[in-house]
Amino acid sequence: MAEPIPFARPDEAAARALPANVEAEAAFLGAALIDNRVIEELVTPLRPDHFFEPAHVRIYDRILQLLDRKAVVTPVTLKPYFEADEALKELGGASYLARLTADGQGLLAPRELAEQIYDLALLRELVSVGRTLVNDALDTSESVEPLEQVARAEAALYRVAEGASVGSEAQTFRSSSLAAITQIEKALNSGGHISGLTTGLDDLNSKIGGLHDSDLIILAGRPAMGKTSLVTNIAFNCAERYLRDLADGIDPKKSVGAPVAFFSLEMSADQLATRILAEQAEISSERLRMGKISREDFQKISFASQRLAELPLYIDDTPALSIAALRTRARRLKRKHDIGLIVIDYLQLLQGSGRANDNRVNEISEISRGLKTLAKELSVPVIALSQLSRAVESREDKRPQLADLRESGSIEQDADMVWFIFREEYYHNAAKPDEPSETSGSDAIAKYDAWMQRHLEVVNKATVIIAKQRHGSTGNVYLHFQSEFTKFGNLAPDSRSYESYE
Repeated sequence: MAEPIPFARPDEAAARALPANVEAEAAFLGAALIDNRVIEELVTPLRPDHFFEPAHVRIYDRILQLLDRKAVVTPVTLKPYFEADEALKELGGASYLARLTADGQGLLAPRELAEQIYDLALLRELVSVGRTLVNDALDTSESVEPLEQVARAEAALYRVAEGASVGSEAQTFRSSSLAAITQIEKALNSGGHISGLTTGLDDLNSKIGGLHDSDLIILAGRPAMGKTSLVTNIAFNCAERYLRDLADGIDPKKSVGAPVAFFSLEMSADQLATRILAEQAEISSERLRMGKISREDFQKISFASQRLAELPLYIDDTPALSIAALRTRARRLKRKHDIGLIVIDYLQLLQGSGRANDNRVNEISEISRGLKTLAKELSVPVIALSQLSRAVESREDKRPQLADLRESGSIEQDADMVWFIFREEYYHNAAKPDEPSETSGSDAIAKYDAWMQRHLEVVNKATVIIAKQRHGSTGNVYLHFQSEFTKFGNLAPDSRSYESYE
């Protein structure tokens, strides 16, 4: 019979205080060393930091590294890496690796052992969160901010629920590079032009490479430019692509679509749904609202609603949300529906914590920082709509600039990308001259003809100005816009350079 493995820790009190099963860890490692396929077949996402015994953390980490290199991992192949390991000497030195595989009992139930190791790791993280929460709550210094402590505790509990470490340890370059390689592979598999989530608009995808995890994207524009229409189109396209990929049997992790959370602070959920139905059925939303539709139109709407019934697009139309409440709701949607994209319409309707209410600039700064933090915390792209100042209207050139972002420069600072939506058609129509009559002079006719010529160039066309992009270059993207359906689409190849400026 095999000699029992000593499991002594220097701090026995700490070992008793924290939930752990070192014997289960040893049995699982033994099973993995006997049969490397044990790790490949795991359902539970077991990481090295889920182990309690420090030596086991290093052993499991080394096993994963060797498996990544397609090497066969046994006590013999591991031995060179641990001959000088001081902590392992307390457990018997390099011979401890061979003793892990002595009885092979872990092979009887490796998945159950992995689940127990994982569950105990979560309990230890929960203990850590609780201890921090108690210590912070007992802090009665002048700088105490209870609501902020609640938000921090809530974020920590969310990470525990997601199985993430609540500590702030730095990642190894290996884990970071593997994540980068995954994104590069995704771009390659998509045809070489998108590494994030799709917008459903080819030219926009090509310019930005898709919507990337942890990015805060600000979409700004003056009223009537089509901000909500564009972001609604993107939300629909992303959710619909996810649904289509699932139907085609594509692994959800490899899909360029995702479930979407849409926080509509301006429009109600049914108004937003009506707009999406109008876009997809290609029926004027104005006619829909007024009931001026034919039976054929109603049939189109019925078919569109049936097609969209399973769409993973979740609309929250709670008004006057605070940034803290929005983050709470977003975490809940991430946990329940694994959302991959968050849309907020619009940023200025969010409220801060209350401490900065006396200063709107500070409040907007707090909100923009909170949205960037949310994007990083949930590892999803966040698109937030923003208003522009009226300074645009006083300029001859109506194209927006970064300086036009309303109320705070921190929006520009916190954003990974800033897009402006601009439709020259809107301003061009406002300057329409009177139609010439038979008695009109040649100047009036020439003026109207010049206006009409430009009208034909700009009608049903929109420009997305990429004013800031951390991942690439700035520039313009031209889109087709059907104003009656509030629907954006790809511009025909021969119409993509309709503007004379860049």
